Amino acid sequence: MPVVGWHASHEQIPPSRLLADVRQAEQAGFQAVWSSDHLAPWSARQGESGFSFAWLGAAMATTNLPFGVVCAPGQRYHPVVAAQAVATLEEMFPGRFAVALGSGENLNEHVTGEPWPDKPTRNARLRECVDIMRALLDGDEVTHRGLVTVDRARLWTRPPTPPPLYATAVSPETAGWAAEWADGLVTVGQPTATLERVVHDFRANGGVGKPLAVQIHVSWAPDEDEALSIAHDQWRTNVFSPPLCWDLATVEEFDEAAKHVRPDDVRGSVLVTADLARLADHIERLGELGFGTVYVHHVGQEQARFIDAFGERVLSTTTTATTAVTA
Repeated sequence: MPVVGWHASHEQIPPSRLLADVRQAEQAGFQAVWSSDHLAPWSARQGESGFSFAWLGAAMATTNLPFGVVCAPGQRYHPVVAAQAVATLEEMFPGRFAVALGSGENLNEHVTGEPWPDKPTRNARLRECVDIMRALLDGDEVTHRGLVTVDRARLWTRPPTPPPLYATAVSPETAGWAAEWADGLVTVGQPTATLERVVHDFRANGGVGKPLAVQIHVSWAPDEDEALSIAHDQWRTNVFSPPLCWDLATVEEFDEAAKHVRPDDVRGSVLVTADLARLADHIERLGELGFGTVYVHHVGQEQARFIDAFGERVLSTTTTATTAVTA
């Protein structure tokens, strides 16, 4: 059984309530936490989007779990600012923090007023940012002219050991590319055949021995009809495959695109169930694919009922023997 982590969804839940939720998740037996990082939610019904790095400081100070966060340096985040945030958290909480770097989504990045680049350009920009951040975390002074610009930057506060810089990847192609530079990989739940290719391509291109984690979306309630209603209400704007999900710019565009998504359509992206044993079996199968950590995102805005039920019926009967990807 892999390590089972809990996902903190800032797009759906105010940060004050997420603090209470994460403490409850630790008490229930979750062993790690993953945090989203957005400027805007995907839907007006989700309706939140707190600043993850501020929340992480508070959450890590009041729990003992390892944490990770997604970050897209290059546009909304200058890589120097991202490196400073990452260094500060690792200095305060050594060995408990990791960041997964990705190329971003227009929904968050368009606010700078800069054009939204195509995917190859975004990947090239991300690669520059990774090199800049690594150099800064190593203590170098950095000047860089390219898709991003850096002028004589230096981090004055650094942890003794830099935190791992993972990659986010959905496709096997991106996973293979990321294996060249990433310390590990974080992906999302997809059909088994696709996940097998993601794992294969990451390992085949330099990722052997590096940690693998996957985030899965679930909707649980004691009644499956209720679970499906929750999933459709909260997650129907999140069923679109790339490039659409990368390129839509506003909450209104996502809500418009999702007007004709039917409740059963959501099942392709969310495991909808009233049976927690089914969810436990799914997590175990993901471990057999090679994922050392599975982050569970219950897509409802109310987390307490799910956390308690999952902790009592799954986590209390499960012993994990692997190490969380964020450790």
